[in-house]
Amino acid sequence: MTSPRTSSAAKAVSPASAGPDNSNGAMQSIMHELRQFAPPVDFAVRAHVKSFKEYERLYHQSIDNPEKFWGEQADRLHWFKKWDRVLEWNLPDAKWFVGGKTNLCYNCVDRQVADGLGDKLAIVWEGEPMREGQPPEVRRLTYRDLQRETAKFANVLKSKGVKKGDRVTLYMPMVPELAIAVLACARIGAPHSVIFGGFSANAIKDRVEDAQSTILITADGGFRRGKPVPLKDTVDEALSMTNLVKTVIVYQRTENPVKMTPAPGRDHWWHDLMRDASDQCPCEPMDSEDLLFILYTSGTTGKPKGIMHTTGGYMVHTYLTSRYVFDLHEEDPSELYWCTADVGWITGHSYIIYGVLPNRVPTFMYEGAPNSPGPDRFWDIIERHKITKFYTAPTAIRAFMKWGDEHPGKHDLSSLKVLGTVGEPINPEAWMWYQKHIGGDRCPIVDTWWQTETGGHMITPIPGATTTTPGSCTRPFFGIDAAIVSKDGQEMPPNAGGFLVIRKPWPSMLRGIWGDRERFVKTYWAEIPGFYFAGDGARRDPEGNFWVMGRVDDVINVSGHRLGTAEVESALVSHPAVAESAVVGMPHEIKGTGIAAFVTLKAGQKPSEALKEELIQHVGKEIGAIAKPDQIRFTDALPKTRSGKIMRRLLRELAHGGEVQGDTTTLEDLSVLANLRQSEEA
Repeated sequence: MTSPRTSSAAKAVSPASAGPDNSNGAMQSIMHELRQFAPPVDFAVRAHVKSFKEYERLYHQSIDNPEKFWGEQADRLHWFKKWDRVLEWNLPDAKWFVGGKTNLCYNCVDRQVADGLGDKLAIVWEGEPMREGQPPEVRRLTYRDLQRETAKFANVLKSKGVKKGDRVTLYMPMVPELAIAVLACARIGAPHSVIFGGFSANAIKDRVEDAQSTILITADGGFRRGKPVPLKDTVDEALSMTNLVKTVIVYQRTENPVKMTPAPGRDHWWHDLMRDASDQCPCEPMDSEDLLFILYTSGTTGKPKGIMHTTGGYMVHTYLTSRYVFDLHEEDPSELYWCTADVGWITGHSYIIYGVLPNRVPTFMYEGAPNSPGPDRFWDIIERHKITKFYTAPTAIRAFMKWGDEHPGKHDLSSLKVLGTVGEPINPEAWMWYQKHIGGDRCPIVDTWWQTETGGHMITPIPGATTTTPGSCTRPFFGIDAAIVSKDGQEMPPNAGGFLVIRKPWPSMLRGIWGDRERFVKTYWAEIPGFYFAGDGARRDPEGNFWVMGRVDDVINVSGHRLGTAEVESALVSHPAVAESAVVGMPHEIKGTGIAAFVTLKAGQKPSEALKEELIQHVGKEIGAIAKPDQIRFTDALPKTRSGKIMRRLLRELAHGGEVQGDTTTLEDLSVLANLRQSEEA
């Protein structure tokens, strides 16, 4: 059992010390008294890192001699050719395991088969029933199954002209074939670009054109809440706006009819191509710095950024963080790890596929909603499959709390050993509920901070070693030199808010933004020269624990997913009725941060509830459902400085339900504030 005690550091926590962005809902809701939770004694006995003293020893080794530390970790994996140098660092460019040759598909799949573990479970998948009244569909794939299927699909890609270095776009539901397609791309050295299945046709078109991808893998649809979600139709709409894609491969998941475009041989059924494909396809030896994938993430401008991750460093970092943060043990036959994210996000890349499979622990995939057919869906899955490690988002945890304690209470969750959270800071109330009702007051909670750009965990507890405090992501992972600094790069004292930076390179760091070197340097390295700036404000308490406060730029974190305000504003302005818009974050009971949009209309247009709904749906069509505003306010004008800059700070204060309290001396027209206060909330 955990050993709670009152923390003097916790007493010092207050929104006033929150750093550059004091609006973060997690910190506003912090309780006056928080407890610290020591690692359960029985857990620490079997953990990879058994004490905080051992964590500190390993951490100092990794910081003082990173080449030796990371070289030893990389030796755990397979290399066709060993590296010449562990690290080559010319700010802002890092090269890891220079001269080394490896293949991430080989380390995820073939290495296990070669070592006699071909019959060991690799993926367990469950989907929603295809018909009402049917039991859930379950599939189990061994490493040998994965080797056969990835080799066959790799040969399918080759037969369609895909070569090493060609970008392959994927837009699929959460089925094993998504993992197979991702691994097949890695097998032949074709960088993949996975697009979350909830994004719109416009989002697909933009990403296809930016990556210059000529092949797209999709499905007829997927299932959510018992109903098919059309994917091929969205792809067809996207491809009507670009002629770049020459080949579309369609996996048949539903029984809904779809239109296949036969001429000039563009659309092909997955099963037809796989039927005659050879199951022999050796893994391509890849240079450690060869591009593994591009994954698009939001920024402060309207255009998403194509984040580039390479092979060797990303492989080592995700493997090691998976091993230590989730305390994975390949020798334990009961291990079954479940990350509830979609592979379309970085969490799914790193902690469903690439970090977990090399650890030889089966990874669980789920297609469907957490409340279908009932609000106990996740707990039913955990009980039936005996999940041991569970990784989800604070947004989901807050929803579980709202649905009621009785739902987890009627299931046996005793198989769980580690709980994790990802995507945003978790508010202490949700942390405590998670610990009590899901973890049974016995499971360590790993509250992880990291980003698409970092590739893997950066600041996180190590179960078995780290004393945790609800709301804090605690200490940096091995090799991560994190700090809180002022604008001029000076380290801040304890409890003083500042900018969260990383001062030394780490293996899974982004290598750039696809096709935009200038944006890469400006976005991540110019704000605080010499350091990688994460875009988050944070503070560090007297005991050395990090508290992440939220974004300090024009990016908002909705349900753990980053959205640029400029993207949503651009979508709104593209509607014929809208003249101008400004978007800010607002507190949201479930999502953590919701989207509030302030909109001015063109001459002749009148505000109405119908127009609000139309604009919400329009944003969903332009970007995807995740970007739909939670609140729209019509206003005659937006607050601007005399130089014409929108004062989003004032809008943020209004969206948070309060009054404007900050300085308004630079506001061009004070009467605008009165107008905004009277604007009608959605």
